[in-house]
Amino acid sequence: MCLLSTRRHLTVQEIRDTVPGYDSDTEEAFRRMFERDKDELREQGIPLETGGELGDGYRISRLDYELPDIALEPDEAAAVGLATRLWAAAPLSGAMGTALLKLRAAGVDAADGPADLEARIETGEPAFAECWRATQEGRVLRFAYRRAADGTTEDREVEPWGLVSRRGWWYLVAFDVARQAERVFRLSRVVGDVEVVGPAGAVTRPADLDLATAVAGVQPPAPTGTAQVRVRAGSCAGLRREVRSATPVGDGWEELQVPYADPARLAGTVAQYGPDAVVVGPEEVRDAVVRHLTGVAEGGA
Repeated sequence: MCLLSTRRHLTVQEIRDTVPGYDSDTEEAFRRMFERDKDELREQGIPLETGGELGDGYRISRLDYELPDIALEPDEAAAVGLATRLWAAAPLSGAMGTALLKLRAAGVDAADGPADLEARIETGEPAFAECWRATQEGRVLRFAYRRAADGTTEDREVEPWGLVSRRGWWYLVAFDVARQAERVFRLSRVVGDVEVVGPAGAVTRPADLDLATAVAGVQPPAPTGTAQVRVRAGSCAGLRREVRSATPVGDGWEELQVPYADPARLAGTVAQYGPDAVVVGPEEVRDAVVRHLTGVAEGGA
């Protein structure tokens, strides 16, 4: 309210003198509280405008603060509700919860999406959570990365700019500190733990960066094997897109020859078709399916 009610930029000292509670703290405690409150305002989507004679003042522009009325049609609200399920168990769940609260405050109930639909984005890469946290907090990342050329690993320190899913693979677009250049890293080639270091806000994404363009030239890994997957005739359309051949085997079943680069990734795709798809071989893919279904069963329990 203090920053909304002023037409000029208030200095930090003026804010301290005006806002109840600030004036009773020591200088150090006040600074910590002030920084925390600024972060909280920004997390809520409230833009802080800086300026003044010395550039050290703050205010909140009412034009930027106030939003137009939000009017969603029932199908639009349902689509938003469905979208919030994408990250129900992922690092975005907190942000999604905050977004829903804001919509409810505006009189829109977007929580009730179609009950018979479930939206999911696969984020099974172990490195995903820390990479996502670093991009949101603007912090530096350190990790070991396996080279595609010879399979050796090397340590990387990067300033993360964003995560992109392309053709079923997750990529990190970042600035490589050692090479002083933009680089794209496939998360499946990140080895071991990912370390998030440095203060929040230290990394700033370029304003003109287009993440989709950054990964447009990246080619997915070439298949290293072919799996034999039996499917019911007329089912599993998604699995058929990349098959090399399909052969009828009787009783309403077909056997597909499916190229793959990652057994675990293929296992996740096969498992989503339930009893309509069964892996015949090779063994590494069958084992991956068993591990995937075991994990689902234990998670459900």
